[in-house]
Amino acid sequence: MNSDDDIIITSAFRTPIGSFQGSLKNHKATELGTAVVKRCMEHSNLNGSEIDTVILGQVLQAGCGQNPARQTAINSGIDIDKTATTINQVCGSGLAAITLGFSSLKLNDANIVIAGGQESMTNSPHYLNYRMEENFSEDKLKDTMLIDGLIDAYDDYHMGVTAENIAEKYQITRNDQDSFAFNSQKKAIKAISENKFKEEIVPIKLKDQKFFDKDEYPRADTNLEKLSNLKTVFKKKWHSNCGKCIWVK
Repeated sequence: MNSDDDIIITSAFRTPIGSFQGSLKNHKATELGTAVVKRCMEHSNLNGSEIDTVILGQVLQAGCGQNPARQTAINSGIDIDKTATTINQVCGSGLAAITLGFSSLKLNDANIVIAGGQESMTNSPHYLNYRMEENFSEDKLKDTMLIDGLIDAYDDYHMGVTAENIAEKYQITRNDQDSFAFNSQKKAIKAISENKFKEEIVPIKLKDQKFFDKDEYPRADTNLEKLSNLKTVFKKKWHSNCGKCIWVK
């Protein structure tokens, strides 16, 4: 068994984060993952035969084909006799992948691991239960982004309702949330303007041959007054609105 001191991180990269149906709308999760894996290998001076396994978190897998992590591994030039595993622990999927990667190294199951996450909410499909129905209508279409990613499987409500439950339990006011969201936006805009994220971002080439290299969601025109005037989404007297929710990408 390796000690913790024997395990090191040689590179850490990400794509810029796009808005829902934004600049990255034509890129599948596996394409985004491939761009990052290739950059990690290049930065660490590794070739495809040296990687022992790839572990990637991905929540929305409907319609993506078998084992998206393996697709990313193969498309990144990793040898076909190496393993790849796709992990789904919902929001913690990428973190779970990294934890499993650490465990593999700790237990000497692998010497070199690539671990992280990939996702494209924009490209998550709708579906029909074709096998069970003979007649179809649009209202029977189901959104996999909601069902597999955002709706609680036990109580059948949106994660935004969970946010409201937490706010009520811990007495977090609307003003508290607006202020926190506004400060988060300010920090993000400041960091972007000062190129704080530049070294960690892998630019993505778009169809028009331009490169997308900055997070798309933060808005420089956000202010507290605008946030406080936004209508709530889940209940009239509750707090959550589009200015405070984590972005859909």
